[in-house]
Amino acid sequence: MIFEDVRTFFESNFDAVVTTLRKDGATQASVVKAGAYEDGVVFVAIGSSAKLKNLARDPRCTVLTVSPDWGRWCVVEGTVTIRDWDNTDHEKLRLELREAFKACGGDHDNWDEYDRVMREDRRAIVVVKPYHVYGQRV
Repeated sequence: MIFEDVRTFFESNFDAVVTTLRKDGATQASVVKAGAYEDGVVFVAIGSSAKLKNLARDPRCTVLTVSPDWGRWCVVEGTVTIRDWDNTDHEKLRLELREAFKACGGDHDNWDEYDRVMREDRRAIVVVKPYHVYGQRV
């Protein structure tokens, strides 16, 4: 299975669990909203989060997305690219944070407020490029 086979699943199912690797090799799981973006999966992370620190050290992760009834699911294993306030033009990141949020099923009635919170939290965009994809009835 390749990502294009499951893209539509990620375009309509946004509840996900991201698993990253801690420094000692143990796993760390986080609940996120995720969606299809570019050639993979995207989610937004708070700049000080454990998952972002783990991914900066080891860019491998797993994203498990489920349907609302938990009857269908899909897993993407891949490596990440992190776009944050230190490595991306701020205006470009501001706009891309909005796009990532929308890709994860979000909408906002006050985008200026959204932008402010993204800056204050130093939120980052995490794009997962899949190298292994599998699932159940996707």
